[in-house]
Amino acid sequence: MPKTIPELPGIPPSDLPFSKVVEANGFVFIAGQVGDDPDAHGKRVPGDIRDEVRAMLANVERLLAAVGLTTRDVVKCTVYLTDMDDFGAMNEVYKTVFTEDRPVRATIGVARLASDFRCEIEVQAVR
Repeated sequence: MPKTIPELPGIPPSDLPFSKVVEANGFVFIAGQVGDDPDAHGKRVPGDIRDEVRAMLANVERLLAAVGLTTRDVVKCTVYLTDMDDFGAMNEVYKTVFTEDRPVRATIGVARLASDFRCEIEVQAVR
């Protein structure tokens, strides 16, 4: 099956030069998601790292739902943190979303993310 860029009902297209979701050979790739408020034009949600992780994972769930999938279909996540001291708090929230059949995951400390975000996640799911 060739690469396709699925329609995302109810989700506005990105102004950035990449697709939010790409599907190929039964795999669904979700571009890096951050803890922004979709109605606030890309601004980080107010609050602590837990609030940001909740918003980040809500964005993932919204994109998965737009293509008919759930977090149970996710097979791999890569999380990026600007402060590895936030690892425990991120895990607290992460466990509330990925409750069973958890995907594999890597967590990587980075110096900086775009627009002052503290965390970002890439997701791969399977149809």
